[in-house]
Amino acid sequence: MTSIKGSIALVTGGQRGLGHAFAQEFLNRGAAKVYVTARAPRPSDDPRIVPLELEVTDPESIAALATRARDVDIVVNNAGVLRPAPLLLGEMAGVVETFEANVFGPLRIARAFAPILASNGGGALVDIHSVLSWSSGAAAYGASKAALWSITNSLRIELAGQGTQVVGVHLGFADTDMVKAVSAPKISPAEVAAAMADGLETGATEVLVDEFTRKVKASLSGPVEDLALSFAR
Repeated sequence: MTSIKGSIALVTGGQRGLGHAFAQEFLNRGAAKVYVTARAPRPSDDPRIVPLELEVTDPESIAALATRARDVDIVVNNAGVLRPAPLLLGEMAGVVETFEANVFGPLRIARAFAPILASNGGGALVDIHSVLSWSSGAAAYGASKAALWSITNSLRIELAGQGTQVVGVHLGFADTDMVKAVSAPKISPAEVAAAMADGLETGATEVLVDEFTRKVKASLSGPVEDLALSFAR
């Protein structure tokens, strides 16, 4: 388990949507400082919030972030893109861009910050997944989240020796700008953030935020045809 009180956290994509909720939840639970990243970060009036620039698909940008934030003990891989274009008929460049942002970006963050977490006592790495990690019908986005889920599970094993808690957070649609065009029930970002923080503090390895996500996870032992979801927009 990871104590949030007094910790120093990093949240990628931390100035809007879920990332903003994560940063606020850390502060509410007593974090000493939270780095929040964006492609074009905005200043913060809260001295505990440190905005930093990050392009998650750029290795040099990630390296610069790791140099700046060497005191972190919690890293949250939240930044990503949502482009559910068809795998066969969509532009291949869009598929590659989705994987660069949602798969290779978080992996590069993990590789850059693993030694930092080790030097700071182990800490925690949190990857934000989706119910679509286990479902079909969301094309490149769903495939990217499935890949990140697999990566997270392997990183959990590779980071165990240095005492790093690795947490995968799965959820249905949260009420953010990213999915404002999606016609589906949505949960509040604050609810997601609270579930994530609870998982950190109780030593969880996987957090299933909502009942829909729990039902989909339970159905993985059934026929793959049952995993198809409508991605209505």
